[in-house]
Amino acid sequence: MRRFQFRLASVTRLREAVRDERRAQLADALGVQMVLEEKIQRIDHDLRAARQLHTAPLGPVDVDRLLNGERYELVLQAEKRSLASQLAKVEAEVAKRREALVMADKDVRALEKLRASQHEEWRQQSEREAMRELDEVAGRSVPAERIL
Repeated sequence: MRRFQFRLASVTRLREAVRDERRAQLADALGVQMVLEEKIQRIDHDLRAARQLHTAPLGPVDVDRLLNGERYELVLQAEKRSLASQLAKVEAEVAKRREALVMADKDVRALEKLRASQHEEWRQQSEREAMRELDEVAGRSVPAERIL
């Protein structure tokens, strides 16, 4: 009996490699997204701390300290806006890469489904051939007078 051989095995391997590459690209983009989100959280923390530092205390006021605190707060806000802009671009890239991964996964699953159905057809055909051979062998071994 011959072995089952899926004719599109090389295409399947190629599609699996593409899917794995898409998965790695998505992981990279998610890593960048996570780093940006952490930076934004640190800036938010620094902003809260800066606001507490430059609030006017009771008693004598150090104007230079207040001005420096406000400048620092403005720098942090500008940096946060820049990071938020970068994060929006990265989120769009993550969505694009996620969609590419979904499409690559669909391609692989379609080939796997085709392979499974062809394997099932091959198995059924092999069983029919085996039964036919057994029927031929059984037909040859029974004497003709016993059949009548």
